[in-house]
Amino acid sequence: MPATSHRTGHFTESVIRRMTRVANACGAINLSQGFPDFDPPAELQAALEKAGRAGPHQYAVTWGAPNFRQALARKQSRWMGLPVDADEHLAVTCGSTEAMMAAMMTACNPGDKVIVFSPFYENYGADAILSGAEPVYVPLRPPDFSFDLDELRRAFEQRPKALILCNPSNPTGKVFTRAELEAIARLVEEFDAFVITDEVYEHIVYAPHAHVYFASLPGMFARTLSCSSLSKTYSITGWRLGYVIAPAAVIDGVRKVHDFLTVGAAAPLQAAAVTALNFPDAYYERLRAEYTAKRDLFLAGLDAAGLRYTRPAGAYYVMVDVSEFGVQDDTAFCEWLARTVGVAAVPGSSFFREKVQHLVRFHFAKREATLREAAWRLANLRRHAAGRPAP
Repeated sequence: MPATSHRTGHFTESVIRRMTRVANACGAINLSQGFPDFDPPAELQAALEKAGRAGPHQYAVTWGAPNFRQALARKQSRWMGLPVDADEHLAVTCGSTEAMMAAMMTACNPGDKVIVFSPFYENYGADAILSGAEPVYVPLRPPDFSFDLDELRRAFEQRPKALILCNPSNPTGKVFTRAELEAIARLVEEFDAFVITDEVYEHIVYAPHAHVYFASLPGMFARTLSCSSLSKTYSITGWRLGYVIAPAAVIDGVRKVHDFLTVGAAAPLQAAAVTALNFPDAYYERLRAEYTAKRDLFLAGLDAAGLRYTRPAGAYYVMVDVSEFGVQDDTAFCEWLARTVGVAAVPGSSFFREKVQHLVRFHFAKREATLREAAWRLANLRRHAAGRPAP
């Protein structure tokens, strides 16, 4: 048998999905992989039922059904403060995962360098490698996970083709300030680079913080490939509806890559999702309020358990410090946590370029009852840890 390609040897399987399998195997509460245990809006479910009966059931236009793109363009134009054209600026993809991959392959040639902030969502390094690009990592430093402007400049001096920006951030919940984004924009302009954004948590931001779309900064629409999806905003992670917004010349490339990767996103799901894209602003206000309540409930549970964490400003994740338990292998610790305590988390090492073993990530996109039960189990963590074998 001939050898397989070298590229897959440079990264592991998804640690997040692995922890979901561990959670399922031992019946733990899954606070590892970030998906809700509650239903999407009733109006959206009704629209799905209608599309299931009436269709469409055949291929949509490769880069997105016209009615879906038009609804998405209207919605994003309103929120981004930019005139997004449904025919010129949009490509619909199979989730934001494909959106990021198509954006990377469009922006970068093999051998190009790409700046990645660390910690990062685990796909970004793999996206770069699969594209033939070389990641250049720049640390975000706790407690607020800010970057050092001199370090970032040194990374740009390596002449990268693009920078990946996850905002709000997975895994930290950081929301980049306008001043931070403007500093990035100046470097992007100076060194003639693209920015590929991952903004799937654009509507899950906690007061007093506010989300600023990078493409909305002066001059940055021309340099930005804005990636997002409907998954988190409408609680439909299984629908896999994502998109890229970029200038027409860039979108032309994204559409070509997307066509040969997946052909197109599911036609009946696009038809149903138009309903969600037409929701009024009140929906997004309610979403923010609901996630604020979930965050506060879960953080109160962590407080009661005496666990230290970084308070998230956006998204629905929290990084918890488990150094008091003498963790030397955070993956083994998370597997023990799922099997013994009954709560599944993601080892922090899967998000960092630096050597990190003292952090784990929980998510709180769960029903109140689920979060209360998880907090109750975590309150017993120290009792269980007393009998844990030495790390």
